[in-house]
Parts: sequence; C-alpha cells; structure tokens
Amino acid sequence: MERYDVVVIGGGWGGYTAAVRAAQHGLRVALVERDKLGGTCLHRGCIPTKVLLQTADVLAAARHADEFGVRIGPPELDYPRVRVRMDAVVAQLHKGLQGLVRANRVTSIAGSAALRDPNHVAIAGGEDIEAASVVIATGSRPRPLPGLEFDGRVIVSSDDLLTAERFPRSIIILGAGAVGVEFASCYADYGSEVTLVELLPCILPLEDRDVSSGLARILAARGIQILTDTVALPDTVTPAEGGVRLTTRTGATPRELAAETLLVAIGRAPVTDGLGLDALGVTLERGFIAVDGEMRTSVPGIYAVGDVNGGLQLAHVAAAEGALAADVIAGRPTVGLDHGRLPRATYCRPQVASAGLSEDEAKARGHDVRVGRAHLRANGKALIAGESEGFVKFVTDAASGDVLGVHILGAHGTEMIAEIALGQLLDAAVWEFGAAVHPHPTLSEAIGEAALAAIRPAVAAGRET
Repeated sequence: MERYDVVVIGGGWGGYTAAVRAAQHGLRVALVERDKLGGTCLHRGCIPTKVLLQTADVLAAARHADEFGVRIGPPELDYPRVRVRMDAVVAQLHKGLQGLVRANRVTSIAGSAALRDPNHVAIAGGEDIEAASVVIATGSRPRPLPGLEFDGRVIVSSDDLLTAERFPRSIIILGAGAVGVEFASCYADYGSEVTLVELLPCILPLEDRDVSSGLARILAARGIQILTDTVALPDTVTPAEGGVRLTTRTGATPRELAAETLLVAIGRAPVTDGLGLDALGVTLERGFIAVDGEMRTSVPGIYAVGDVNGGLQLAHVAAAEGALAADVIAGRPTVGLDHGRLPRATYCRPQVASAGLSEDEAKARGHDVRVGRAHLRANGKALIAGESEGFVKFVTDAASGDVLGVHILGAHGTEMIAEIALGQLLDAAVWEFGAAVHPHPTLSEAIGEAALAAIRPAVAAGRET
C-alpha cells in the first residue's frame, strides 16, 4: 500500500492548490481526481463563462464603435467560433495546470475516492492508499429546484449552457445571484430575450443595496425583464412550441412566461456522495462539511476546502483555503482567512465587486456608518472609455475610520477590488486609501475619491458624494 503524507480528493482550484503547496513544503502528496484536473472552475465555471462574457463585452463595444470615430459594419456573433475559442482557452490552462502538478512532484491518481477511515483512501478500480492527512476538495454542483429537475435541453443548469451548440434565443433565468446575473448580461448582449426572476426583493441579494438597485436599472435599460419578489411555480411548467411555459407570482399577481430555455440558477449543492463521511462521523451542516478556521473537520487528520465546506463559493477563496490547509498540515506559520474581507466578483456588464460589509450589514452590527461615493460619470478614464456607469462606495466606521466594506459597480471593478483586498489584509484605514496616490487618468482614482468623500464629505471639492 502506497503511503502519502497528504492525499487530496478533488483536483479543482482548492484541491490542486493544497496539493502543490503541500508538496512545496516537502511532503509526499497524491491528488485524486475522477474527472479533469482543474475541476468546475476550469471546465464548467469561471473560465468558460468568462470567455462567453468577454465575447459579450467585445460585441457590445463593437456596436458602439462609431461613438469613438471607428466605422465598422454591424457586428455579428459567430457562436461556433466562440465555442472553439472557449475550448482553446480551457485546454491551454488545463495543460499548464497538469505541468504545474508534475513539476511539483505531486502524484496524480485518476478515479473516484472514498474514505475507509481517516488514514485510508479507497480508489475505485484501484488499490487503497494510506494518508497521514486527507484534504477533501470535491466542490459543488448546480442545485435543481424541486419539480424543475434538469433535463439538459429545456430545463438546464449552467453546466448545460456551456456545452450547448448554440445560445438560446429566449431564456428565463430563475435566481439572480452571480450565476444568473452573468448569464442574463451575456445573453442580452448576444441578442437573447432575457427574463430574470428572483425570489428576494433585489438582484444580487448578497451585495450592497445601492449596487443591486443600480445594476438592476442598468440591466433593465438594456432590455432585460427583471422580476423580483417573485416566486416560480414549478408545477405550472408546461411544454411550449420550441420551449417551455412557466407561471410566476409576484405578490398575488400571476404572470405566465415563455421561453426557449429555462435556466435554474438558485445555488449549488456540495459533492459529498460516496465519500464515506457519515461512517466516519464527519460533521455536516446543511449538507456541507463543517470546518474550523484552519479547515479542520470534526475528525482529526481530515480537512475540507472550497465549495464543499459551505463558505464563499468562489475559486480564489477555495485556493486560499487549500493553501491554508497545506500550511497547517505542514506545521508552517499561517495567516488566517477572514472570509468577511475576501473579495467577491460578478462579471456582468458593468461588473460588480465587493469586500466586507454592506451599508445595511454595518448598521445592523451597531456601527455609526459614514459612506463615501465616487461616481464614474465624473471619472476621466471612464468617460474616455465610454464606460461611465456605476460608482465606488466606501462603508466606514465614523468614529474609528475603519473600512467596513467597499463596493464597486462599474467596468473593470473585478480588477480594482484587488487594491481593496490588499488594504483589508493590511488593515488600512479609510484615510490611507484616500492618501494613496492613484495614477491619472485611471478608473482606480475613484477608489481614492470615494475614500476621501468618506473622510470629509463636505470638502470633496467638486466630487459627488
């Protein structure tokens, strides 16, 4: 029986990061993956969806080329070519990831894994392996709505859309979280008729209310029908010519919707089936593996990172958790993860990015809140680029100047949030964000302007606050 210091089950962003980091610490590591190295993010999530969204951005820019003095014919979408490019990007990253794992002398094992006990992992169709420590990084899968199970054709998951040969001409999207909003934005740019349905009072319900309401106005102006405070009635789903019909209810008002495709994007469920967790007594919470601040489960020697532990379901969070687990196992000094400060990103048009508390959350926790805003319509680079929709918003504690949260609605917001993430790690106060000199003209100037507005709103010379 082969013995390893660490066996990682699952080769997604959290799993491969844990494996490589542990190997770099000098440990003998095996990485077990039943599908493809890179997991959901690389093959069915972050990367392919962002290829589709990048095409949507290019298409939207081309439609407005005349505003920049560039004359081109009406742009046309070649979706088969988009699919080819998507596959090429994924293949290139997959090849690089395989090389990274090999270069760090991680043993890759293909197959499904189950835990016989905390120190023995069974590989389907292969021999058991022994492990001093086990890291579970099996990720998540799209969660169906009861009564609306995926059929892969009409009632679909985000996975199904990424393998479709063409994009839908019309689509109903149930769930206006990051996945639902990204596909709504993308397909609207492609020319689809899009209806976005959300049970809660606003889209992107986990984001600051100003961001949610601002984005809703922008998406509605682009022709997306947005129905909030609206429940879908699964038992009303009926076949329609070339698609499906569905009844929704907003308050007491029913509405019948029809579309070619129905995307269910109400969340993701953990992949824990077949791992043998119940027999070992691993504690689960709502089906997710419960962990402490160092990714330890209730069973000594077993760790869980990424989507499967029920934290922020984001690839960069999974990677950070994987690195943390490897450091803990190796006995190295660690930097704890404050999940409340980790950056969140949604790649619609315009983008949404945030870190920390919303204004409402900060007030609910008893803070005397001071807010500073900088609108992109007053930003030179945003006007130059023709991307002036949105703003940067700082939520701060009025007494201490602590930054409680930062929220960005605007072009390239998912890039700008990196400055906030570094500031949060260094525990920077709002005055430090304001004092930092930002190059001109850049979108990042809005970060400094919003911070200054939070410090002295009455003296933000000529700036909107």
